[in-house]
Amino acid sequence: MAQSVGIKDVARAAGVSVGTVSNVINRPDTVASETRARVLSAIDRLGYVRSESARQLRAGRSRIMGLLVLDMGNPFFVDVARGAERAARDAGLGVMVCNSAQNPGEEAEYLSLFAEQRVRGVLLTPADATGRNIGAFRRHNIPFVLVDRVAEGATECSVSVDDVAGGALAVRHLVDAGHRSIAYVSGPPGLTQVRDRRTGALNALAEAGLGPECLRELPTERLDVAAGRDAGARLLGLADRPTAVFCANDLLALGVLQAMYAAGVNVPDDLAIVGYDDIEFAAAAAVPLTSVRQPAVTMGALAAELLLEETEAESATKPHEHRRVVLQPELVVRRSSLPGR
Repeated sequence: MAQSVGIKDVARAAGVSVGTVSNVINRPDTVASETRARVLSAIDRLGYVRSESARQLRAGRSRIMGLLVLDMGNPFFVDVARGAERAARDAGLGVMVCNSAQNPGEEAEYLSLFAEQRVRGVLLTPADATGRNIGAFRRHNIPFVLVDRVAEGATECSVSVDDVAGGALAVRHLVDAGHRSIAYVSGPPGLTQVRDRRTGALNALAEAGLGPECLRELPTERLDVAAGRDAGARLLGLADRPTAVFCANDLLALGVLQAMYAAGVNVPDDLAIVGYDDIEFAAAAAVPLTSVRQPAVTMGALAAELLLEETEAESATKPHEHRRVVLQPELVVRRSSLPGR
């Protein structure tokens, strides 16, 4: 294995001190032009690349921002990452993206990794409903911003969407279309988003004078297409099958749609379907999917900007004020919930 080139090698090749090489790299205006040219020539000839981790260790500030999401297989979180990466890049930072896979144990491991790497800060969509992982991470004094989750206290910032309003949008649309028996394919009950969307659905039913018995919940262990297919199979087995289904995300809705297609059930004439997130695949489905749109890219960008504000405030005289940013969802109506005329 070839040995890496160090700053001492550059100094030896250029016939200067290590301090002069360091000045050329970090403060080039302090070095005579002839000496600077000789050092730069040696750097180019030897292929020297400075150790960013060592520089960060000396400076005490990382140029890396951590991002820990629930599921990178979900295009919603890919869009969140895109927004965060764009804002970080504009500030000269990079993003380390990690996937907890909705597993609190894996979340704890990645938070420990972020602490070991001394990242500038962390954008986090929590998988641990108990809050223990966040509590342990706070001891490291690394700023973090909650994404797709509302901060309960005043100790951190958060960027989220009003999921109660989103659930209400979905079910109000179905009620207005004449549905009085609706299934809610809900995902893991421990997730705040799942509970909030259910609350919104029940609110919409109450507005229409309908009781909670009109909403039949079908929980799933995960928020993916396979879990949606399983929920669809359970839905098909019900003797009093609902006429519409609201899914906690689009991947679940696409799975339900696949199950209906395989069973010969017509969507939307026999069963209307509404998803959540409005990922790119929603519009491209065999039956284009009605969905509650979350501004995912905007969420990621705003969260990164809040984190940057907090980290910059560490060296400012004015303390950082934690904020809760709550964005509004939007219903995008497509064929999956509109019966033929």
